[in-house]
This record gives sequence, structure tokens and C-alpha cells, in this order.
Amino acid sequence: MSHIARLYVDAPLKEDVEIGLPEAQSKYLLRVMRLTDGARVRAFNGVDGEWRCALSVRGKIAIIVPQTQTRAQISGPDLTLLFAPIKKARTDFIVDNATELGVRTNRPVMTDYTQSQRVRTDRMRTLAIEAAEQTERMDLPQIREAEALPKSLSTWDPDIPLIYCDEASEAAPISQYREHLTDRGAAILIGPEGGFSPKERNLLRELAYVLPISLGPRILRAETAVVSALTLWQSQVGDWQKAPYLPET
Repeated sequence: MSHIARLYVDAPLKEDVEIGLPEAQSKYLLRVMRLTDGARVRAFNGVDGEWRCALSVRGKIAIIVPQTQTRAQISGPDLTLLFAPIKKARTDFIVDNATELGVRTNRPVMTDYTQSQRVRTDRMRTLAIEAAEQTERMDLPQIREAEALPKSLSTWDPDIPLIYCDEASEAAPISQYREHLTDRGAAILIGPEGGFSPKERNLLRELAYVLPISLGPRILRAETAVVSALTLWQSQVGDWQKAPYLPET
């Protein structure tokens, strides 16, 4: 038996209060999923928990009516990802996988060797919504506007450790920093293709809140480094120890 369709909605979820879905979501439910009047749909908005809804069809528009809250609202770990934008498909991969792996905030940063100067935060949000819908995530990651790395560092909260994945210098495995990461917010910084410049590396190494870590003996592509670093953090201090949610069928 297939899973019940799950949608993110940008509207309050309250019992018996109708929500008209935009064209794209209506088309998905009615034409792709071929749902009809009375079908069940699950909906979440990142605030009001997840609700079982009844579907109503009015012409080409799908209406959902929340009936029962099936899960209370929860948020993922307090984890921020700072990454240098790369080629379009690879940046898409980063945003999609960061959402799946529980990142709360995505912060694109422009570095000395960043080649992709155009940052589509609207596209990033769309990808994050799709990934959250598919992975049973209850909240949406925040997508920040791109800014220069030095500016991000100049306003950084020193109480939040910044895990710096350094491929060009001696660094320790993340397990050696476990005592610095338990039960607190954290951030992970991944550089572009070509890594960080010597100036950036020196700046990062001078900051007390920066934790330089190694991702092993091989040089990883930027998108591979993102997944590797997030996986290491989750396995050490993240929410992977929680029991998985089994969706309705």
C-alpha cells in the first residue's frame, strides 16, 4: 500500500479550516497522484505540526481540510551549514541532502575561490520544501542570502562552534571535538572547488571558536564533503539516535 501524499503548506493548519492549494500542488494531487474528493492527504507548515486532511476538488483547484493532528511540531537539531556555491546541479545536491540530514539553516558564503557568483535562494527554498516533504521532516530549513565569508565570520556568535573542514592542513577527526559539540548548536563550513585560499585558512585558524577537522586522507568534492561532514556530526551528537517515524499508509 502506498504512502499518503504529504505536502508543505504556507498557511495555518487548524481543524476544519479549508486551505486552497496553489496551481502546482493542485496539479500534483489531481493529475499526477490522480486523487479525488475525500482522499486523505497529510500536511505540515513547520509550525502547527502535521495534520491528516480530507481533499476536496473544485474544478482544477485542490482544497484540503485539516481534520486531525497526527504529530505535534518538532524541530531538528540546531545545525547551520555554511557552503560556497558551486555548479548548479551540485549546489542543488547540497541543499537537498542538507535538508535530508537535518540542517536547520543554510548560509551560502562567497569565498576567494568561489566560481559560481549567482545564488538562487528561491530555487534553494523549493528544493528544501520538496526534500522535507519526502523525508518526513517537520520543519523547513532557513535559507539565508549569500554573503562574503569574512562578513559571516565578523558577526559570528563565538559560543557556537564552527566546524571547519580543512583539506590542506593538519586537522583532527571530529570525534576528538565531541566534548565541545554535545548539547549545543553548531555549524559546519565547507569550501568551494579548489578549497580555501591561504588568507582564508589563516583567518579561520586564528578564531578560537573554529574547530578544524579532517575528512580523511582523500580530497573530496565539495558536495561529497558536505554529506560526509553532516554524517559525521549526526553520528556523533545529532538526532540519529531517535526512533524513526513510520508514516501512515
